[in-house]
Amino acid sequence: MSVPTLDGITAQTITTDRLTTRVLTSGPNDGAPVLFLHGNLSSATWWEETMLRLPAGYRGIALDQRGFGEADPGAKVDATRGMGDFVDDAIALMDHLGHDRFHLVGNSLGGVMAWWMLAGHSERIVSVTLADPGSPFGFSGTKDVLGTPTNEDFAGSGGGLINPELVRLISEGDTSTGSMFSPRSALRALVWKPPMIPEREDAFVASLLQVHIGEDAYPGDKLMSENWPFVAPGVKGVNNALSPKYALDVARILDVPVKPPVLWVRGAQDLAVSNNAASDPGTWGPMGLVPGYPGAEAYPPQPMLDQIRKVLDDYTAAGGSYEEVVIDDCGHVPFIEKPDEFDKVFHAQLANG
Repeated sequence: MSVPTLDGITAQTITTDRLTTRVLTSGPNDGAPVLFLHGNLSSATWWEETMLRLPAGYRGIALDQRGFGEADPGAKVDATRGMGDFVDDAIALMDHLGHDRFHLVGNSLGGVMAWWMLAGHSERIVSVTLADPGSPFGFSGTKDVLGTPTNEDFAGSGGGLINPELVRLISEGDTSTGSMFSPRSALRALVWKPPMIPEREDAFVASLLQVHIGEDAYPGDKLMSENWPFVAPGVKGVNNALSPKYALDVARILDVPVKPPVLWVRGAQDLAVSNNAASDPGTWGPMGLVPGYPGAEAYPPQPMLDQIRKVLDDYTAAGGSYEEVVIDDCGHVPFIEKPDEFDKVFHAQLANG
């Protein structure tokens, strides 16, 4: 079932040579294109308000990415390509729509995609806005600003990290707060900073419930490991694609001949992407949730923010530029939680790109 869209948003099904999916658009057909990439457990729905607030003369474009929303359920993610499938889908869409160059905006998973697009298609990007992006080294299983793996087999990353109770409740279409692992409870605890509850929370929950479930989708497959926490990444689905095992060689970002300006906006209280992320085994290991934690020296939390800042500092040293903006009293989605503060810097980025 489709999630209803806001007035001013057009939804259509588009088929490219890569993917059939739902695409949302706003603004004039001939406006400067702005491509929005959504995060994990969400869809294009999450960008609607931001698209409607674009300045005059801009064309907002957001797709339900492979594995989410109304994307073709037969289109699977080959995790061994990292963000490759997602990036190729997005580029195919922009080709199909006839947009040679565009502004790029990514949140969380969409931010990880943005790193890859910057590395592979920088000549097509006018500006990059990273809204609480994932680390360019992937999620979990690395221990320093250089992305050094915590374990040789990248144990502690991939589909094996996902709580099976969350997957069960998604499969059942649970919209309640009856469990701390329900989709709505997870959003309230980990995505927006309490006590904030978005006006369109029901739409965001409905969007989450559209994630494609299965060993070849969400959460993906896993391998057992001798290394704590005893699971290593498989080869299928988005969560394995986010493993540092399949991460981008960040040197590619530094080597691009065209370096569009980067805006990094993050919530000061983001629990999903931080130096002590709530879902990182290095954060919850000391709590004894999985016996056998080897200690902080062997398995520290991934320094996600430090990794992002290091890559962007190196990007600047290589001839690019970036601005970091921290929004107080805000979690993982500043464009939803603090729209005025987000728009102020985002719209300036568009104008200066």
